[in-house]
Amino acid sequence: MKRIYSLIPILLILVIARSGEAFSRSILIFAGAAGKPATEEVARVFRKKTGIRVNIIFGGSGFVLSQMKLASKGDLYFPGSSDFMELAKKEGLVLSETEKVVVYLVPAINVQKGNPKAVRSLKDLTRNGMRVAIANPEMVCVGTYAVEIIERNLTPDEKQRLKKNLVNYTESCEKTANAISLKAVDAVIGWSVFAYWDPDRIETVYLKPGEISRIGYIPIAISRFTQDKTLAQKFIDFLLSPEGKSPF
Repeated sequence: MKRIYSLIPILLILVIARSGEAFSRSILIFAGAAGKPATEEVARVFRKKTGIRVNIIFGGSGFVLSQMKLASKGDLYFPGSSDFMELAKKEGLVLSETEKVVVYLVPAINVQKGNPKAVRSLKDLTRNGMRVAIANPEMVCVGTYAVEIIERNLTPDEKQRLKKNLVNYTESCEKTANAISLKAVDAVIGWSVFAYWDPDRIETVYLKPGEISRIGYIPIAISRFTQDKTLAQKFIDFLLSPEGKSPF
């Protein structure tokens, strides 16, 4: 049964790819969920302006990279972090000369609207009774950044207390933000932009500049599996235009 479920994402990808064959002009993007709302908007505008159908597979950046590799499909890889793009380049899954930086991301603490737990700093996440989540650091870029921030700023004792407060390792940026929206946790270490995804239920508490180990960025590159490099490049060019960047 587990094996059957593991095949479902691949089958969905193949269905999308097959359905795309009915459209002479279509592209398939494997995208990290960090940029989901803006990416969906860009895809909508791009199709309206060009008539080119855009299919997008969203998920953790490492997860969608694995899906692209296993399916041997896709025109563009659009992860939520440079870390997974570097992995894609190392494995030869993208055309490295086509890589472009689209937008930057700032790590932050995200809490429920109104900040009912009065979280003001990273150390507040170590208080007794706090419910905290971070993304899976092995598959989701924001989880990697969260671990770096914890390692950089907390003492061994504080790390142990925070570990006791961790109730979930989420599978994508979208699910990390949803953990706050659904009040499943009191705080997550995510991206500052999460507050714009659901402004009625999410609030951002900014980290001190010295607490941030590095700023993230979202890159895009053409997949080695593309069937139409020109069409894939057309989407990148639009994405980098003022109109394409506006939603981000």
